Amino acid sequence: MEAMGVTSRFWQGKRVLVTGHTGFKGSWLVLWLQRLGAQVTGFALDPGTDPSLFELACVTEGIDDRRGDLRDLLALSSLLEQVRPEIVLHLAAQPLVREGYRDPVATYSSNVMGTLNLLEAIRQAGGVRACVLVTTDKVYANQEWQWPYRENEPLGGHDPYSSSKACCELLAQSYAASFFPAQRYGEHRLALATARAGNVLGGGDFAADRLIPDVLKAWSANKPVTLRYPQAVRPWQHALEPLTGYLLLAERLYVHGPQYAGAWNFGPGEDDMCTVGDVVANLARQWPSAPGLVVESSDLHEAGLLRLDSSRARQQLGWRARWSLAQCLEHTLAWHLAWKAGQDMRAFTQHQLTTYTEAA
Repeated sequence: MEAMGVTSRFWQGKRVLVTGHTGFKGSWLVLWLQRLGAQVTGFALDPGTDPSLFELACVTEGIDDRRGDLRDLLALSSLLEQVRPEIVLHLAAQPLVREGYRDPVATYSSNVMGTLNLLEAIRQAGGVRACVLVTTDKVYANQEWQWPYRENEPLGGHDPYSSSKACCELLAQSYAASFFPAQRYGEHRLALATARAGNVLGGGDFAADRLIPDVLKAWSANKPVTLRYPQAVRPWQHALEPLTGYLLLAERLYVHGPQYAGAWNFGPGEDDMCTVGDVVANLARQWPSAPGLVVESSDLHEAGLLRLDSSRARQQLGWRARWSLAQCLEHTLAWHLAWKAGQDMRAFTQHQLTTYTEAA
C-alpha cells in the first residue's frame, strides 16, 4: 500500500512508539501503522471521550497498548528500555484551547513537562533513530495578517494551550542542539523534527469545544449549533493529511538524518482556508434538514485569522493535501452516520483509510 510515498516497504517490522494513541489522531495513525506492518507500542492515558474512536474502531487490537502519564519520567524511561523503539511519534497532549483557559496548570504540565520527559527518556535510552514531535499551527506569534506563516517565523502563543505548544518547540530546539546536534549525528544517530498542523477534521472526533463534533452532536439532537467565532479563518484538513506528513517525515529522518530535522508545516491549500461559518454552511448542505445555527459571543481570545505556508513539505517531502474541504466533510459525515446506524466502525474506518490511500 502506498500513499504519497508512505509504503509498507519502509514501515514493515519497524518498532514504533506512538504517544497519545488513544486520542483521535493517534487512533487513525495506529490503524495506518498496523496496515503498514509496523510493530506499534502505544503510550497514553485512557481515551478522553466516551464514545471514542479508539474504542469504536478497536484500535488496541494487534498493538502493545500501554497506559500511563507522560509526566511520569520513570514510567517513560522504563517503557523505552523495554520496547527499544526505532521511531517515536509524539501526539500526546492536552489539545484544546478552551480547556487551556479552564485549567492552565494541567495544560502546561501535560504539554511541556510531558514533552520534556519524553525527550529525556529518549536521551537516556538511546537507540531511537527518528522522532517527530507534533505541536500545532498555533505556535506562531500570530499577527492575524493575510500572509501564511513559514517555519522560521517567531514563536508565540496568546492563550495557555498555544504558548504551551510553543514551549514544546523550544524544548525540541534545545534538546536537538544540546544532545542531538547534526555534527555528532554519527554518535547519537537521532534526527528530531517538529510538525505543525492546521485544524483537523474526520470521523471519530468526539472532543468537546471542537467545531465538527459540536455541530454533529447538536444536529443529531435536532438542535441548532452554537458558533462562537463564525468569521474566524482556519486551515481545515482531514486528520489523514497531516498524518501522511508525519509518516513521510519520520521516514526521511530515519533514512537521511538531520537534513530533515527542524520544524515543518502541514496545512491545506489556499482554497480550504475558510471561515468557521463557511465550514458549517458546507456541512449543512450535506445534512438533511439542518436545524441552523446560533452565534454566541465569547470573551476568551481565539485567533481570527491563521494561515500556514507548507512549501517546505511540498518541495522536500512531496507532501500535499489530497482531499478538498468538501471531500473531508463528506467523509466525516459518512463516518458519523455509519456510527449512528450501528455499523462495524473498525471496518468502516479501515475502508475510509483505504479510500484515502488509493486516492493519494
